[in-house]
Formats: sequence, C-alpha cells, structure tokens
Amino acid sequence: MTMKTIDDVAVAGRRVLVRADLNVPLDGGLVADDGRIRASLPTLTALTSRGARVIVCAHLGRPGGRPDLRYSLAPVAARLGELIGQEVNFPGDIVGSAARAAIAALRPGDLAMLENLRFNQAETSKDDMNRGYFADQLAAPVDLYVADGFGAMHRKHASVYDVPQRLTSAVGYLVQAEVAALGRLTADIRRPYVVVLGGAKVADKFDAVASLIATADRILVGGAMAFPFLAALGDKTGTSLLETSQVHAAARYLKQAAPGQIVLPSDLVVATGTGADAPHHVVAADAIPADQMGLDIGPRTAARFAAALREAGTVFWNGPMGMFELAPYAEGTRAVARAMTGSETFTVVGGGDTGAAIRALGFAGDAFGYVSTGGGASLEFIQGKTLPGLAVLAEP
Repeated sequence: MTMKTIDDVAVAGRRVLVRADLNVPLDGGLVADDGRIRASLPTLTALTSRGARVIVCAHLGRPGGRPDLRYSLAPVAARLGELIGQEVNFPGDIVGSAARAAIAALRPGDLAMLENLRFNQAETSKDDMNRGYFADQLAAPVDLYVADGFGAMHRKHASVYDVPQRLTSAVGYLVQAEVAALGRLTADIRRPYVVVLGGAKVADKFDAVASLIATADRILVGGAMAFPFLAALGDKTGTSLLETSQVHAAARYLKQAAPGQIVLPSDLVVATGTGADAPHHVVAADAIPADQMGLDIGPRTAARFAAALREAGTVFWNGPMGMFELAPYAEGTRAVARAMTGSETFTVVGGGDTGAAIRALGFAGDAFGYVSTGGGASLEFIQGKTLPGLAVLAEP
C-alpha cells in the first residue's frame, strides 16, 4: 500500500489537523501512562519545526456521544505541552466558535488540541450523512490532514475515515512505523510464530482466534481470555470474568486447532476479590473455588509460556496475563515480558494495555522489537483485515 507521508507535503504556514491516538488512562485528573502521547511526539515535533500550525484531535474513552468532564482531553493537552516543551492551546471545544478562534489564532509552529471528539455523537455514528456533516465541520478551518492515530484506524469514524476524503492527506511517522512493523507479521514471519493473548477486553479480540489458528504455530492464552476456553473444557471458573456467550466459540476453536496449538493455563492465582490485600493463592486451573476468581496465571503456567516464547522466531503479544496493576497479580505478565527480551526473536507488543503493562513493570520499550499503540487495530491488521483509516489513505 502506497501512502503519502508528511515528508511528501509542504506544511509551512498551513493549518494541519493531526488525528492522533491519545486514549490514555487517567488517575485523579492526571495522565497515568503517557506512552501514546510520547508516541505522537515525532510527528508533532516534525510539523511544528517545519512551521505548520498544528491542530491535534483525538478521543478519550467512551463518553457516549456527549460531553463528560471525566473524559476531557484537558489533562492530555497539559501533559503534551510538558513533553513537547511548548504551550498547547486547549479551547475546550471541538467545532464551535472557541475551537475556530483557537485555530485562527495559531502562528507557524503553534499547537492546539481540540476537545474529545467523542463528545459529539456524530464521530462514531453509523449514519454516513451524520458522520459526514461532522467531518465537514472538522475539515472546514484546516488545510491538510495527517493520520497518526493508528490505534483508531480500524474504526469507520468521522475523524479517521471521512475527514481525509475532504482534505489533502498524509500519514505521520507513527503510522508509518506501525505498518512497517506489523507488516512483518503478515509477510515475513520467522517461525515458530507464537501469539500471546490476554487482557480483560475479551470481546474485542476473541473473534481473532479463528484466523490466528491459521497463521500461528502456538497461541498462549492468559488473562480473562482463558476463561471461555476453560469453561468449554467443562472446568468451573468461579467468579472469574467470563462472557458465557463465548464458550461455544471457544469449544469450536479448540476443535479447529491442532493438538497443542492452543495452550491454556494449568494453574492460576485466585482470590475472593480484586483488592491488593485480599488473600490469594495458587490453584490448578480446573479447581477454581466457587467463590474465587482467577486474577493471574500461576507460576507453572508462567514457566511454560516463557519456555515457548524463548523458542519462538516471532512473537505477537496482545493483553496482560493478569491484573498487573496489583503486585500479587503481576508475575505472569512480568514472566511473559522477560521471556520476550534479550533474544534474536522478533517481538511485537500490541495494545494500549499491554504497552502500559510493560512500562508499569519497568521494561524499556526498546527491549522489544516493536511496541504498538494499537490494540484492536494491530490485531485486525495482522489478520489481514482492511482498516478503514488506512484504506482511505491509499494512493491509486
């Protein structure tokens, strides 16, 4: 796929709308993990240094199509200003008079950030006309569009799909890097190819298992992803996070896979609740007490997963192995991360939660082959699916 890049277009003096992925976790009104903000810096710095008037737009969370201060991008704008070393004008508006005034006041090299795009229901609307009208409003005061929010490119949203159809468009450095790295998982796979799936957002990735069975040599399953598979085997999962609608699909995947291709936990760390001080202990995966939940893979499983990863030629990891934010349930995720570093294996960490996990546990991003900012987007890309936000940028 050939796409125009920011190096191919003149930006000096032009008003450039940059669609970034700044969907970061907040804690007490402050950014808790700034990995995605840092990933946007090379593109933003390049544009401002070349004299562009830069307007950043992004989303945060799922506010339901209406303003909700819990999801305001104000803390993100403040953190971006700290990291990039200049003021980021934040009008607290998207397409209204305050936003238009902020854009008009920009001088070459200045930065502004619009409020959360998802405060407007049209951003995620399935109605083309509704979404298109919002895209018209976003595009009206600017001259150029730059796509640099890879984590949102699998969504047919106004700022991702419709705006670039209205403006001269180019991709930023982050999207270029994502496509190059993830492309190695579709066209240049060094085997054995091991995929690690985990996390709590099971619905977002469960359908991917079918296509991964066709490409991966082994699929290591931890986190909440494991519980539909354990339930499909007839094991009791206690109060663990389980979406019962996925149990039948898990049973189908187990039949579809080759023997030993899908590797499930053999032991788990369980507790009666998610508090850090709740009593916890290790049990066999088929012996979870009725009043307890699995919160991490156990030590035997961690060792088995680590051994498989050390033998791999290529690894793709999407989703933590447990509730890594709490020390008693971080060891499984730490074991997987440790096994992926310090070798010749090409490793890709995919997903915002997974990237946040490795940073929280003290692993440097450059210890891995590539740390993707896209969770669902990276998973869809390696399956060979069409990402609307990429397809619309392809040059004829």
